[in-house]
Amino acid sequence: MTQLGAEVVVSNPTSKKTVNTGTVFADNELCLPVKVFYGHLMDLKERVDAIFVPRIVSVVKKEYTCPKFLGLPDMSRALEDDMPEIIDTTINMQEGWRQYMKSVLELGSRFSSSRMKVMGAYKNGVTALRDYHHHMLSGKTPIELLEKKNFSAQKPRLKVGIAGHPYNIYDQYISMNLIKRLKGMGVDVVTAEMIPDSVIELENSRLPKKLFWTYEKEVVGTVYHWANNKSVDGIIYVLSFACGPDSLVQVLLEHELRKNNNVPMMPLVIDEHSAEAGLITRVEAFVDMIGRKKESLVC
Repeated sequence: MTQLGAEVVVSNPTSKKTVNTGTVFADNELCLPVKVFYGHLMDLKERVDAIFVPRIVSVVKKEYTCPKFLGLPDMSRALEDDMPEIIDTTINMQEGWRQYMKSVLELGSRFSSSRMKVMGAYKNGVTALRDYHHHMLSGKTPIELLEKKNFSAQKPRLKVGIAGHPYNIYDQYISMNLIKRLKGMGVDVVTAEMIPDSVIELENSRLPKKLFWTYEKEVVGTVYHWANNKSVDGIIYVLSFACGPDSLVQVLLEHELRKNNNVPMMPLVIDEHSAEAGLITRVEAFVDMIGRKKESLVC
């Protein structure tokens, strides 16, 4: 959008104020990510002319995203009467590539009448996204890319896989700096984004029935890969309280890991009431446990 002449304003990093504001406006039964989303909307409200809230229906054929994601534009408009314009471009790969490109061009036409400029901006965006994925596959996390620092321990004694949705594990406030804390303990951290899509698809093919939630498929394929290859010493599964798909996936993962009992997994449920002290204690205890287990196996 910047390339097309629009000024892009990004909401401030998640904070206590963000969560508190979102909790006030959200219904009680909504999950933490949506409440945080509401907080970011209110942060932008007085600073912009319009807010980009795409309606992400499907990013893979015959699969869907979270049901709440489908309704985010409508939920945003209903938040307050004086909300800025909500730009709700629909992304739905069920309708095919041609319709997807039509949505891209319709979005670009809001900022430029030149189809060539719109396609140029789109191609630059795709290139930047591919570079981002390349960095992730090489072992970087978004936090390291953003801060341009490498938090990896020089000689990690353990490797822990963090499973969960990116908007949970990479938000430093709601995850309470989980990745940094683990690396500060001398732990090498790996995530789903460091595994090729082909590997995740292969692992999911072992399920008796195909999952139609794309984001849950990523979690399942990732944990199955770690468990079957014994490539991590332990797994932390970060999930949101009140998220139905996450709860279902937790059962699938625990069933699989019971067959691969050499890889322990700790579910870490987060919501707006999560206490930092409790999280730190649980993580430290988990790391200590898998460390002792690894030492006993070596001996």
